[in-house]
Amino acid sequence: MQSISASAEANSAKGIPIVRCEGISKFFGGVKALDSVSVSFKAGEITALVGDNGAGKSTLVKIISGLHKHDEGKLWLGDTLVDHLTPRKARVAGIETVHQNLLLCDNLDIAANVVLGEEPTRFRFGPLKIIDHHASREKARAQLDRLGTSLPDLSRPVERLSGGQRQAIAIARAIMKAHRLVILDEPTAALGLRQTEATLEVIRRVAQTGVGVILISHNLDNVFAVADRIVALRQGRIAWDVTAAETKRETLVAAMTGLLAAPAL
Repeated sequence: MQSISASAEANSAKGIPIVRCEGISKFFGGVKALDSVSVSFKAGEITALVGDNGAGKSTLVKIISGLHKHDEGKLWLGDTLVDHLTPRKARVAGIETVHQNLLLCDNLDIAANVVLGEEPTRFRFGPLKIIDHHASREKARAQLDRLGTSLPDLSRPVERLSGGQRQAIAIARAIMKAHRLVILDEPTAALGLRQTEATLEVIRRVAQTGVGVILISHNLDNVFAVADRIVALRQGRIAWDVTAAETKRETLVAAMTGLLAAPAL
């Protein structure tokens, strides 16, 4: 997997998708959750993944993030065919997921959450290490600045922050490792209007760094506000895959509900 990581930038420069699914299918007992799904994700592109509950969105991203193994089809990372991803292999390959519950440590401060797992150390002896808290704050500050997030007091516990600020911290932590692709699961679901706008701006900045973004959302207003491309799933199949500029809300809803056939690709 190290060779996969090393070739990510070269593949992106050649226009090779960072992740590509070819005819991916997944079964759970007698239920076919995904049915011959072919889709690709590109560097620096925000792809919105939409569809009703049970459409197959979660199953697809769990295969990409290594939580599920596909039963049929091929999965490519750049130009490398991958038989099976595990969560660890996905992370080594530069794929990170920001879950809806964010998985932040409320008892730790902002800086500690941003650099969690990547803490600078002053001293290390075997499994024992002394964390360099000053360097951690500097590293966290640089990462937040990179995403245009203003949080003056990095020593503040995250349990005292707003929903939008917590979302920004979770994204900043993911981008610390995600040099290829970040998956955002309903990032604005519990946010107010101003917090939603701030989060969408963070997502735009992530894509500007060259990282691909998969945005899972039921909020079509947010989807059209930020997505470069929209992929709709219905009953485990791709129902629509077009650039956001090429479609309208009513057309997308018709595709999601089965009232409109998918365009020929």
